[in-house]
Amino acid sequence: MQVFTVATTPFTDQKPGTSGLRKRVPAFRQAHYLENFVQSIFDTIAAPPGSTLVLGGDGRYYNREAIQIILKMAAANGFGRVLAGKGGILSTPAASCVIRKYRTYGGIILSASHNPGGPDGDFGIKYNTANGGPAPEKITEAIFAASKKIAQYRIVEADDVALDSLGDSQIGDMAVSVIDPVSDYAELMETLFDFPAIRTLLSGGFRVKFDAMHAVTGPYAREIFVNRLGASADSMMNAEPLPDFGGGHPDPNLTYAHELVEALYGDNAPDFGAASDGDGDRNMILGKHFFVTPSDSLAIIAANAHHVPGYKRGLAGIARSMPTSEAADRVAKALNIPCYETPTGWKFFGNLMDAGKVTLCGEESFGTGSDHVREKDGLWAVLFWLNILAVRRQSVENIAREHWARFGRNVYSRHDYENLPANAANGVMKLLRDSFVELRGAQFGHLQVKLCDDFSYTDPVDGSVSTGQGVRILFTDGSRIVFRLSGTGTEGATLRIYLESFEPDVSKHNLDAQEALATLISIALRISELRERTGRDKPTVIT
Repeated sequence: MQVFTVATTPFTDQKPGTSGLRKRVPAFRQAHYLENFVQSIFDTIAAPPGSTLVLGGDGRYYNREAIQIILKMAAANGFGRVLAGKGGILSTPAASCVIRKYRTYGGIILSASHNPGGPDGDFGIKYNTANGGPAPEKITEAIFAASKKIAQYRIVEADDVALDSLGDSQIGDMAVSVIDPVSDYAELMETLFDFPAIRTLLSGGFRVKFDAMHAVTGPYAREIFVNRLGASADSMMNAEPLPDFGGGHPDPNLTYAHELVEALYGDNAPDFGAASDGDGDRNMILGKHFFVTPSDSLAIIAANAHHVPGYKRGLAGIARSMPTSEAADRVAKALNIPCYETPTGWKFFGNLMDAGKVTLCGEESFGTGSDHVREKDGLWAVLFWLNILAVRRQSVENIAREHWARFGRNVYSRHDYENLPANAANGVMKLLRDSFVELRGAQFGHLQVKLCDDFSYTDPVDGSVSTGQGVRILFTDGSRIVFRLSGTGTEGATLRIYLESFEPDVSKHNLDAQEALATLISIALRISELRERTGRDKPTVIT
């Protein structure tokens, strides 16, 4: 095996965001661009010779080509074995599962999650550590530092690996094992959930609809829902993974999963609907003519965990990202367990799970998961809901309303302003930070500001500190407005406004969220000068 050392020069824009490095496909196809970042990963992690690496992605455009390059670079950098998903496919939670099951040194996941795909769409790459979770900030910062001074990368000359056939092959001294991307994950799900009870539910006339959005979860959904649980084949929508996601936007929300929404809000609607995203780590839950917010979904899952075999032992704790509503906090208090508030990004939950401090985690951005892996997990959340429904034999809406009656309703919404000019978005955030002094104690009708800050987090496990995680405006009645720039986009800037108020009165639980939050929405637009500074008169997406 001949190893080639290729001279290169650094790129200045290889700083990983919330979940890895994401750019447009043409950026990654530049000469040396992918190779530079991969070599920076390998130089940073310094894997011992002979280590095993997991490799796969969500099947988007450029996935296969990137895998062949990374395999040849892994061989040149001394790895002994790579476990690659068949066809180059591994959902993000499945990759975490494989890393943990086979105790590999880590894994490289090729995905831009919920971002659009195609020749001019988005591509992404991230490194997950031996616990199966995204690399923490200290590692991603070191990768970025390495990328700024890289002078060469290592690669071997070899034939491409046949990714569409299971089995072993060699690149020089390195073994490549092409594995079934679905089986290990599906077997793990069977250890957590009551599959016989769910089968009984689905065989008794309970109708479901799952939208894979032409993304990675199609094969997983077919194997689990159809083959193992007996759902009808026509309960699957858009189940064929496509490199461009069928021209759609694989983000499971009310705007982009419109086909599913129309089915669940239409005549003769199914009893249950769900969708997952590009790489399978996000989920949306719907009942008949009813939407469950991700924040409520986390809280309801926590309150009903005792119904699910894998969680009957009880919950060690719950963690949620700061912008996520405080609905889960109320359940944690009732269960007498801790609830941790972290920055956005699944990597912040890893330390808490590894230390045994939390069992369930969730983000308002349609991500929910548990300590079974170290990534959020879309199909896991769908199975959790199906298990609850199989036990309680109530509708999705009735379960949610009973939850609100017991704990109160945290009325919640997120307004996304996508593809803003970066200077305008940054200007809004600077204005808010500069307004902290005058905002504290300010009165807006019946609402008074209690606290404004830029959220920071001290990890209770390792003491690491993360600052600048989002502007919070907290009111004396418990209402909140949060402003945050998203770290998952590739074009322009996405500014998100999170709005929350608590309503204990059951008679008011039928109010539309936008109507109930109208005062907070007005305050948010006023203090941010968002319309004036960006020219936008409405959000791109409301959830």
